[in-house]
Amino acid sequence: MFANNTHGKHRQSSIFLALALSLGVSAAAFAKPDASISSLQMAGPSAVGLDAADVQALRAGMQASIDAGQIPGAILMVANKDQVGVLETVGTQGPNDATPMSTETIFRIYSMSKPIVSIAAMMLVEQGKLAIEDPVSKYIPEYAHLTVMGEGEQVRPALNTMTVENLLTHESGLIYGVFDPDSELGKMYLEAGSSSYAISALELARRLAALPLRFEPGTKWHYSRSTDVLGAVLEVASGKPLDVLLDEMIFTPLGMDDTSFYIPASKAADLAEPIYGSVTTPLVKEPMFSGGGGLNSTTEDYARFGFMLINGGEYMGTRLIKEETIALMRQPKIGTEVDRSSFFFGNAGDFGLGFGLMPTQMGKPETATFGWDGAAGTAFWVDPTNELFVVYMIQARDVPGGLNFRARTALYKELAD
Repeated sequence: MFANNTHGKHRQSSIFLALALSLGVSAAAFAKPDASISSLQMAGPSAVGLDAADVQALRAGMQASIDAGQIPGAILMVANKDQVGVLETVGTQGPNDATPMSTETIFRIYSMSKPIVSIAAMMLVEQGKLAIEDPVSKYIPEYAHLTVMGEGEQVRPALNTMTVENLLTHESGLIYGVFDPDSELGKMYLEAGSSSYAISALELARRLAALPLRFEPGTKWHYSRSTDVLGAVLEVASGKPLDVLLDEMIFTPLGMDDTSFYIPASKAADLAEPIYGSVTTPLVKEPMFSGGGGLNSTTEDYARFGFMLINGGEYMGTRLIKEETIALMRQPKIGTEVDRSSFFFGNAGDFGLGFGLMPTQMGKPETATFGWDGAAGTAFWVDPTNELFVVYMIQARDVPGGLNFRARTALYKELAD
């Protein structure tokens, strides 16, 4: 399935995979040469509670977005603890690219980087190199004397200490300047180069420490550069650059060969492109390793991450992280004590240590899944109740309608029917 020493072999393996899926047979014959790092076995849709009609309906929905000119292509993977039950690839890699979408098409996953970096953080916690109650200033001293921009844009000393947990939960007081360009604080972020890839994550973290916080750490949820700062903390705590750390701790053990911050020229032909909106150029290596949104990955690679999570931190007999640590990461951290007025989903769901905690259906209040989405339309979540996980890959910016949420709604509609 996955040997891709040349671009031609890469595409040929994808054809074999599609054939295997259509026949309902195992894809073990198409595994990577080292079978110890390949668990992507194919099964029929019944393995994830669906039937052929359900799959056809899901595929039709994906095709409708292509026909509407919103996206050039899409991939939907639904897997259980052991096997892939659904793998639907439709369309092409880009508006000017006739190459069909495949499990090895590379996507800018943006904020789907956050769960990966958060898992790395908790692995360091298990190793005793980090503690979630640690002040961020233990690793980056500039965070010892923070300020808060209050009402009327008055700046005062912060009363609370920013902790590693605050970074994991997006309760740090940091913001995303790019999402708030008209506020005084947003302008300060942009002027400080918060969106620049020409500086390192540690330099970014230091620049942000010199700016006021939007609120006292631990008092409000607000999406932010928290995971970028967390990445800098991990570099200091481990003594390694973030790209090396992630490769050693997660990518190599899981066989995530095509997941990285930057893509070599030899893989440029595998990169998906959008119809709408501007995206980053990961073919040009820069100093920034953005823990909050800098990774690029494939459906196959992210599935390996998913298999590890749904199996409680273990992959193919190798344990990356303790089951109880993942359980801790899934505990709601917003609750009733933290202001959730800026939480994307209002009173629905919650947020844990690096994962969004959401209902299977947006209209229901109970938390059932954990995962997160990316700014270019990619989505990922693990559903322990139904014993499945989902990887949904598109490449689109500024497309109306929330295609990733529509895909989620469509899947649970078919599961319920």
